Amino acid sequence: MKILVTAATTLEIQPFLHFLDQHSQTVSAYQYRLANCDIEILIAGIGMMHTAFSLGRYLAANKPDIAIQAGIGGSFRHDWELGMVVLVAKEYLADVGAEDNDQFKDLFDIQLWQPSQPPFTGNSLVNTFAGLSYLPALPTATGVSVNLVSGSQPTISRLENKYAPDIESMEGAAFHYACLLENIPFIQLRSLSNYVEIRDKSKWKIPLAVKALNDELVKTVETLSGL
Repeated sequence: MKILVTAATTLEIQPFLHFLDQHSQTVSAYQYRLANCDIEILIAGIGMMHTAFSLGRYLAANKPDIAIQAGIGGSFRHDWELGMVVLVAKEYLADVGAEDNDQFKDLFDIQLWQPSQPPFTGNSLVNTFAGLSYLPALPTATGVSVNLVSGSQPTISRLENKYAPDIESMEGAAFHYACLLENIPFIQLRSLSNYVEIRDKSKWKIPLAVKALNDELVKTVETLSGL
């Protein structure tokens, strides 16, 4: 089995890379052999543009059996504790469109895209989790992907009213889009590092979120590898 693990930054999966260094055979830079699995690491860059380019270039030459995106993100839900890890089932492109006075209209609203045009289901990118031999027992989440991280109440309210999201990231939709178009089974793991609110980094729990994310990523890859 060939597994692609991708993240926006090395920081987010550094403990996982340390695990691979200790417990797998290093084939080459960012390529490992663990039990019966070949694992490749792709540090795709921050945001949808970098992620789309990096994934497109990778998938043009490679066909993994499973792709895993691992990252931290913000939570709209204050009943979810920071450090919690979720499985993203649905993604919206939440800031691609046009402003119409005080309203935001996405590309479906202004009819530049049509609902359910491939690979969309309606106006979202849905993971049906088909083709996976293992699925982590985690809460599922609806995500919005943005180029501008939300930090004002009007923006937060607009996203909540329009998409009813659980979490926010800068890369999830690009990952879903690429995997759906290429028919690659995929998993997006997100750990919650902060709440989506007026920006106050003193409240963020990045080390906690990174640890929880990597614990789950190691467990997922070990299970897929048959360990």
